[in-house]
Amino acid sequence: MLKATEETEIDLPKIGPLPVRLRPSARASRLKLRIDPAFDGVEIIVPNGVSRKTAISMLHQHGDWVTAHIQRLPERVQFAPGAWIPFLGHDHAIRAVPDAKRGVWAEAGVIWVSGQPEYTNRRVTDWLKKQAKLEIAPRAHAYADRIGKKISRISLKDTRTRWGSCSSNGNLSFSWRLVLAPEDVLDYVVAHEVAHLQELNHSARFWAVVEDLYGPSKKQQHWLKRHGSGLHRYGAGG
Repeated sequence: MLKATEETEIDLPKIGPLPVRLRPSARASRLKLRIDPAFDGVEIIVPNGVSRKTAISMLHQHGDWVTAHIQRLPERVQFAPGAWIPFLGHDHAIRAVPDAKRGVWAEAGVIWVSGQPEYTNRRVTDWLKKQAKLEIAPRAHAYADRIGKKISRISLKDTRTRWGSCSSNGNLSFSWRLVLAPEDVLDYVVAHEVAHLQELNHSARFWAVVEDLYGPSKKQQHWLKRHGSGLHRYGAGG
């Protein structure tokens, strides 16, 4: 039985060494394979009572499926001068302006970056995190006010499997990569997590709160399922 998360490499015939994360889960009822674009590999969810050997055997059995999905992952895009990245769903070009003294700013489809080009990746990452907080925090507090709830704290992380979370003590956490997504998608995720302040579950009552706060959200949910993993192909953490 797998007792702790394990990261390793396993050879597959058509692609060679593949990063693999084996993650034990007390809630899982069966083995599950998941492509993780954040590290070009596969995560295997391993239920209690299932051995490491059985999990690895499943990976080999589905080797063709894994290979096909790994090969279809989009190219990585670092935050470097000349790169194009999405910002609130709109493509922006990154341009270096070494002699400028303005830090990082967006204007007319361009993200301008002061300072030496070798620091562009870090500076754009820091700027995007700041923009994510500026976009998310006011929306979260406004939604919370509408249902008479208080937010204890808002934090940003670079989570791989969740776009947001809500704790029982009122702390909200969001992936900063939401700022790369279309604005309506970001807005939906904020409303979703704020709704958990009232219903810490995914019951019909919870979805009624989401709809009251945001409105219909099937389109935004579909976008995240189809395109969300691609946001991990950009910049730092990729």
